[in-house]
Amino acid sequence: MWLAPAQMGLTYKDAGVSIDAGNALVKAIGPLARSTARPGADAELGGFGGFFDLKAAGYSDPLLVAANDGVGTKLKLAIESGRHEGVGIDLVAMCANDLIVQGAEPLFFLDYYATGKLDNEVAAAVVASIAEGCRRAGCALIGGETAEMPGMYAAGDYDLAGFCVGAVERDKVLTGADIRPGDVIIGLSSSGVHSNGFSLVRRIIEQKGWDLEENFPSLGTSLGDALLQPTKIYVRSLLPLVQEGQIKGLAHITGGGLLENIPRVLPDGCHAVIDAARWQLPSVFLLLQDGGQIAPEEMARTFNCGVGMAAIVASEAVDSVVNALTGAGEPAFKIGRVEEGARGCTVEGQAGAWNSPKDWSATHNA
Repeated sequence: MWLAPAQMGLTYKDAGVSIDAGNALVKAIGPLARSTARPGADAELGGFGGFFDLKAAGYSDPLLVAANDGVGTKLKLAIESGRHEGVGIDLVAMCANDLIVQGAEPLFFLDYYATGKLDNEVAAAVVASIAEGCRRAGCALIGGETAEMPGMYAAGDYDLAGFCVGAVERDKVLTGADIRPGDVIIGLSSSGVHSNGFSLVRRIIEQKGWDLEENFPSLGTSLGDALLQPTKIYVRSLLPLVQEGQIKGLAHITGGGLLENIPRVLPDGCHAVIDAARWQLPSVFLLLQDGGQIAPEEMARTFNCGVGMAAIVASEAVDSVVNALTGAGEPAFKIGRVEEGARGCTVEGQAGAWNSPKDWSATHNA
């Protein structure tokens, strides 16, 4: 039975959780979700789940593809510097880019935001950036979860995770099975460090005593602004080429860098050879390499080094693909080739050549 008013004691708010604040946040972010609406989703929030209509999206025989990810310790820099306006784009990018490499169009996205005490201003800024990421990826923000958990996080801290579902027609799945020796590898430029390697980045900052607000001449901006540039989302520039069949394989260059991500899309008997002289290492990576005295091989297996996505195409399609990407505002350039050999990758540079692990296939095949 319910207690009489005189017997009532602690409230949920007393324990550190404000239901009213959560409701106010949901009301505030409703317009952000609606701004991501697309065919198949009305992007309304507030139910127990989100619906998506594949038929309304134009699919006839689709396969669903799902991806989930987070932003990693890049969030620590965002929190320390008060720059929350890009991390949601990072969150969407890490998932949406993993879908396009399989030929899938991102359809809808859900987020998970967790904190010790809800700060609606910060949370709204983060969700606004998630909505912006969804608009860039062409997917709808159809739901999410905001968790207020006192005692789980330090004051001001929060964490993010995201889940994205896409679809691809059964006969358009991108597997890399058609890749052959003689094919060409095209690099699509990154927007910076993206969302991988930040534990090392933070260690360098700590050891060098760098200030995120300091302006570095080589960067042309503050260190914080350079490092917190949002991850580039490649969906809109690549999807038409994928659907036209001009691309044989795609590799999202995340943790593991060029050395360990490109082999993920290669069939047995194919080896990728990357020529690092074909593009200039962006200033932010030069600064990090110098600051941490990082060996070139470690750079190639930790950071994207200026290439956020690699596309493998037939040699006769190179000009067409590069021109299409450039026309879509996506800087793209030839960075290597596919040769006959053990499945793996070699990056050749002025200081030598570096290879993916010899047991790559054994350790990466599920």
